[in-house]
Amino acid sequence: MQHHYSTLLDIPNSLALPTVICLDAFGTLFGVRGSVGHIYSEIAGKYGVKCLPDLLNKYFYSAFQNSTPCIFPGVPTSDIPAHEYQWWREINRQTFTAVGAIEQFEDFDLFFQDLYRYFATAAAWEIYPDVIPALSQWQQSGVKLAIISNFDSRLHTVLEVLELAPYFSTVTISTEVSAAKPQLEIFTAALTKHRCPPQSAWHIGDSLEDDYLGAGKAGLTAIWLNRC
Repeated sequence: MQHHYSTLLDIPNSLALPTVICLDAFGTLFGVRGSVGHIYSEIAGKYGVKCLPDLLNKYFYSAFQNSTPCIFPGVPTSDIPAHEYQWWREINRQTFTAVGAIEQFEDFDLFFQDLYRYFATAAAWEIYPDVIPALSQWQQSGVKLAIISNFDSRLHTVLEVLELAPYFSTVTISTEVSAAKPQLEIFTAALTKHRCPPQSAWHIGDSLEDDYLGAGKAGLTAIWLNRC
């Protein structure tokens, strides 16, 4: 049976609730306020660098999609945040190089430090309107809620500042388990925390490949949240 819905509230009550509902984070619970390009342009402007938001948006997503997964096997846990930082710095360097603006920065590292910190604040994000009602309903029904995300470790802070953290029993992030969706290992790591077999869990996310197909191959009931 295929499960495709436009909002979390569209999931029918006739679909029996599982023991655990796992959800993706970015694109499922919250999205960028405005666009990545607009935020990059605004913060770059504070450093005297002028770029068109649409071009920055285009080249950011190109760099992001062509990057290697944000996972660091064998790296000590304490060193992961520094590796995440450098991973994002390289994507940003590629983005501003592609728009021909990298040489305009007097201090690119200072700019990037500001930008990186901004995306850990509530100002960068907006929660989709269906999220709180759906999470509240599931929580009141006694279902355990979990996050499985390819985000970085800033996600813990983002969930706190968006006041989403209290809804979730566990948060599993790709960089922390050295596996990224759609890999089986990240789903297994998340369910192990709940001692829950895949057959007793849902996974909901906006990515057809990473969330829907990945979770389905891992044995969970996969639900594709197609917000388009």
